[in-house]
Amino acid sequence: MRDVVIVGGGPVGLGLAIELTQRGAAVTVIERNVAIPPIPKGQNLTQRTMESFAAWGAEEALRAARLLPPGHARGGLVCYGRILSEWCYEWLPRERVRPYYHTDNERLPQYATEAVLRARAAALGIDLRLGVTATGLAPDEEGVTVATDAGPVRGRYVAGCDGSRSMVREAAGITETRRDHDRLMVLVVFRSPELHRILSVHPPRSFYNALAPELDGYWRFLGRVDADTTWFFHAPVPQGTTAATLDLGGLLAAAVGKAFPFELIHLGFWDLRIAVADRWRAGRIFIAGDAAHSHPPYGGYGINTGFEDARNLGWKLAAVLQGWGGPALLDSYDAERRPVFISTARDFIERFIEEDRAFLRRFSPERDRAAFAAAWAARNAGAEEVVAFEPHYEGSPIVPGSRGTPSAQGRHDFAARAGHHMAPMTLPDGRGLHQALGSGLTLLALDADPAPWAEAARALGLPLTVLAAPRSGEAARYGAGLVLIRPDLYAAWAGEADDPAARDPA
Repeated sequence: MRDVVIVGGGPVGLGLAIELTQRGAAVTVIERNVAIPPIPKGQNLTQRTMESFAAWGAEEALRAARLLPPGHARGGLVCYGRILSEWCYEWLPRERVRPYYHTDNERLPQYATEAVLRARAAALGIDLRLGVTATGLAPDEEGVTVATDAGPVRGRYVAGCDGSRSMVREAAGITETRRDHDRLMVLVVFRSPELHRILSVHPPRSFYNALAPELDGYWRFLGRVDADTTWFFHAPVPQGTTAATLDLGGLLAAAVGKAFPFELIHLGFWDLRIAVADRWRAGRIFIAGDAAHSHPPYGGYGINTGFEDARNLGWKLAAVLQGWGGPALLDSYDAERRPVFISTARDFIERFIEEDRAFLRRFSPERDRAAFAAAWAARNAGAEEVVAFEPHYEGSPIVPGSRGTPSAQGRHDFAARAGHHMAPMTLPDGRGLHQALGSGLTLLALDADPAPWAEAARALGLPLTVLAAPRSGEAARYGAGLVLIRPDLYAAWAGEADDPAARDPA
């Protein structure tokens, strides 16, 4: 019997497999695709996601696989009406929050990311079964048997990372809640060196959003796959549109503001909706990534949310398999991650649509140029979204003493706060904090006595790594003498040596 069987070997499934394998679990991954689908989605990788790639031993390989040249801007522009517009502003400049993370963000197409993860999985000896389709589940008290077209595979736990039409979710009887925006979207991948020349009137950007009044808050979105040739494009189209009836050249010209020659690579359609599973655990069965949640590609939140699912679920499953985590730890996966996704969809993606709709209905340069100009200038150019997007686990059942509810909406801060991501610091031996975490819990002792915590950990059978450092320089920003850090680089507790919890950490 395997420790964990993962159904779905896309980026999230592979990330989870690597996380578990590095923690000693025996993992099998079932993936129906032999070749990686060459669709350039999921390109924006946040600093937090790149911390995960560093933890998985794949950061260097991922950066080597990028298609955009070093130094190419990774943010975008929002333009009124068309991309060749006098009205444009910078959007999602994620470099503004770089000081709060241990590494830079990145941009490359999902198929390149997945190739890097496959190579890392192979290097770790992970049992990756390509060209195999999972067809059903049979859970019992000891484990779950996964039926496949190549024979059954049995595991103590199963994780469904098999996309928005998840077999695992359906077989586990997990329902989902959908909010349909009643929009049919087209996805286009094409080559056009001429478009690169046309858009050279703008500073180099990785993507462009055309905010057209007739779309009522929805975007025409154009993104670079590489620096000068290949592009992808999303846009709403009338219901019932097909490849045969779509005027693709006209649609692209409307988005850009000028017709241009192009070579079509891929054309497809999808429905714009937001969906979230009503629970992310059913006994020994878990779901993650698009199997648990899906939303339109606004702001690059999707793949990053999926990778964070993998980090969160991975260490918790490993802790239970190793004997130091209990059932409540597994329950906390749903309690932490599901509210964060709901907040991401509500407070960011749907808010973008609602605010853009309200703006377009109220302001127009044709009706009142001066009023439009003032309102356009007042828009925050994406900075607020970047700074406010700070997923955290305040109020989690495994974050004692914290208040609130897990959410994607917060604030970036260097202070160590229970339930929040740990900002970077350099330890006395030159390692970054993210490089020095132990395999279990880590106690950062800043001019404080870690002995009571170490003794309590031994008594409870908890793996605890102690990192001692002076409370000066970067460490002073944490505002605490003792910080208990989870394996996913989130603070479980932060305080002083004279706090009651520090006197009796058990």
